[in-house]
Amino acid sequence: MFNTASDTPAPEAQAGAPAELSFRRQLAIAGDSFWASPVRNRILLLATALLAIILLTAYGQILLNRWNAPFYNSLERRDLDAFIVELGNFGKIAGFLLLLNVIQTWLNQMTALYMREGLARNVVDEWLTDRRAYRLMMTSPLGVNPDQRLHEDARKLAEMTTSLSIGLVQATILLVSFIGVLWQLSSGFVFHFRDYSFSIPGYMVWGAVAYAGIASLFSQVVGWKLTRLNAERYSNEAELRFSLMRANENLEAIALAGGEETERRHIHEKLDAVLGSIRALARALTNLTWVTAGFGWLAILVPILIAAPAYFAGTMTFGGLMMAAAAFNQVHSALRWYVDNFGAIADWKAALMRVSALRAALIDMDDGPTEGRIIVSRGKPGSLTLEGIAIASHVDGDCELDGFRIKEDNPTITVGERVMINGDQGVNRKLLFNAIAGLWPYGSGRILLPQEDDILFVPQLEYLPEGKLRSVLAYPLASAGFTDDAMVAALQRVGLTRIAGKLDERARWDRLLDKDEQMALAFAGLILRKPRWVVLNDVLEGLEPDTVTTLSGVLAELSGSTLIYIGRSGAFYDALTPSLLHLERTHCAPPDEIDKPKA
Repeated sequence: MFNTASDTPAPEAQAGAPAELSFRRQLAIAGDSFWASPVRNRILLLATALLAIILLTAYGQILLNRWNAPFYNSLERRDLDAFIVELGNFGKIAGFLLLLNVIQTWLNQMTALYMREGLARNVVDEWLTDRRAYRLMMTSPLGVNPDQRLHEDARKLAEMTTSLSIGLVQATILLVSFIGVLWQLSSGFVFHFRDYSFSIPGYMVWGAVAYAGIASLFSQVVGWKLTRLNAERYSNEAELRFSLMRANENLEAIALAGGEETERRHIHEKLDAVLGSIRALARALTNLTWVTAGFGWLAILVPILIAAPAYFAGTMTFGGLMMAAAAFNQVHSALRWYVDNFGAIADWKAALMRVSALRAALIDMDDGPTEGRIIVSRGKPGSLTLEGIAIASHVDGDCELDGFRIKEDNPTITVGERVMINGDQGVNRKLLFNAIAGLWPYGSGRILLPQEDDILFVPQLEYLPEGKLRSVLAYPLASAGFTDDAMVAALQRVGLTRIAGKLDERARWDRLLDKDEQMALAFAGLILRKPRWVVLNDVLEGLEPDTVTTLSGVLAELSGSTLIYIGRSGAFYDALTPSLLHLERTHCAPPDEIDKPKA
């Protein structure tokens, strides 16, 4: 139940927009994510099964295409017996294809499920690793509201990758299968024009290629803006969701301030941005529909028009005409797959761009320069050393030491000590707290933590997860590691007797408990865990006198713990008589004075 990611400054003021990633880098990041996924082998197995089903489906469709000739020829001859036989053949082929369709649908769904599982787990693991989520929030706009990318964008990317990949493979196999059929049907025809005669080998194949090529060109010209519009919509949707969530989490403060009208106006502005994105997207999709639907309707007539010369010349039967038209449609459908899916591809590229941008920001975070950074590492057992520590007040300050530093020379805190660190007026002591925790690397020097891992950080604003009280009290450890009697005793010691009997009650404790009670709950966790090292960020500031007295007494009772209190608390000083360290402000020299010689 200890964290340090509360009441942080807004990152928008600290960093610009994230750099654009090339499409190749986006694909490379997605590929790395796939190969690192624990469900990779399941996806590959399902993909193999899908490929087999697609090949069988293509074979069934070839059989169905061949069935066209005898069926329509029997109609042309008015041969009832042959007609009934062909109906039976159709039933067998259709039943075979129906079974394959059902199996493919199930495999599609399972592949999409495992794709989402692998991608979602990978992105969440990258996000919640080595304090990356906090550092991203402090340094990039991507960290302001990453939930859209972690949830909705990851879902869309997984599902659309599965759907588009299967569609592309299926279209390719159908194209290869039916080009041969169409070529054979149209290879022997000779065109006659006045006194000239000529032949175009497989002319219907070239007709299908030309028709699909023209449709693809028109789609590219009309729909080129769709990727950008989809990305803008997702971004605006994320901003709206974040505004709603933030308002919901601060309803009491908003109501007390009478800020409903301001919040309503702010949320409506975000909603207007979403609606504007949807309108622009609707216009682009409408324009694209003119192309896709228009060429789709023409596809009913175009294959017959292209095959008509051979039919009217008498070299092709009516059944052959229907077979050629069906084969043309298969080739054309395979070739125009890109046209039919241009909008979906643009949507997929937008989702890929947003998810890969987040993953790239998280991965690249570990590859940044070490210069101008505070190094946090393990030192000697039983000691914590602050070597030449200077804290920068801003991520992008003109001078990395424009902030404050520890006045004492390389102080070392040994096990069992009580230390208070305060400082000059205006010094943001919380940054030192975050620096020791490894959350604020901006500045210079080294922090050598004790080799023992038993070090807890207690911030001013405690994080209380939703759940049973026993789980909240033990967070982030498992509540099973503590007895009920120990939990009840700890709650009673910090003055929370009224909730001591509610260990199994599930609630939003951050809303049911006031500030004093939340901090008392954090101290109850200290009593339970008895850590060897505790770093506290001005936790007694702003509490009621009785609460301060109680919690100061709790700290005094932690005889086996090293206490480092960052802040100004007379109660802490009176109760524990700690050693003192001082933070003093530092400033950059004006640019015109940097090179001046010293007097």
